[in-house]
Amino acid sequence: MLNLMVWASLRLDWVMENGEEGMGSGKKLIPENSMTPQPHPDSSHRMVNCAVITVSDTRSQPTDRSGQTIQKLLLEAGHGVIVYRIIPDEPTLIQDYLQELAQRSDIEAIIFNGGTGIAPRDTTYDALVTLLDKTLPGFGEIFRYLSYQEIASRAIASRAIAGIYQSKLVFSIPGSTGAVKLALSQIIIPELVHLITQLGIARD
Repeated sequence: MLNLMVWASLRLDWVMENGEEGMGSGKKLIPENSMTPQPHPDSSHRMVNCAVITVSDTRSQPTDRSGQTIQKLLLEAGHGVIVYRIIPDEPTLIQDYLQELAQRSDIEAIIFNGGTGIAPRDTTYDALVTLLDKTLPGFGEIFRYLSYQEIASRAIASRAIAGIYQSKLVFSIPGSTGAVKLALSQIIIPELVHLITQLGIARD
């Protein structure tokens, strides 16, 4: 994150260029490709085996663009997709399936998409947060920070979360294609190998 002095300097420069009225115009305060921090490269790349779960009452595999996008981005990055499934937005079903996947030795990371908002049927966050052994607060914080650059204050409604459950990495992200691309390309894929290495679990 930018420190306060850098942020204040950027804001002043931006306001001088765009005017105070531009603050609500939807323009990005921080220009693209400007001062973008890059993580330290991993010492070695390895494939991480993933499960991709779409939480939706209405989607089917042919219409699940977000689930397809997650798989495509993971495969392009050299990772594996061992499981892909669509399940209804029912808390018990979400919890049961997470517990089922956690028993599999061939899966290291589980990515849920959908059900992270605040509508009555958005229950993915509520189902997962009670099970996670550890949470990674920085994931949700960074995701909402990056989302703010694109959708402004609408980002407040996102309940994206990540954590650890029985030695598996678990991510839960919104179901829109844009949110999926943002989360995968900017956070999940850059950190996937590093986080798996931190867990120190050898794959069978």
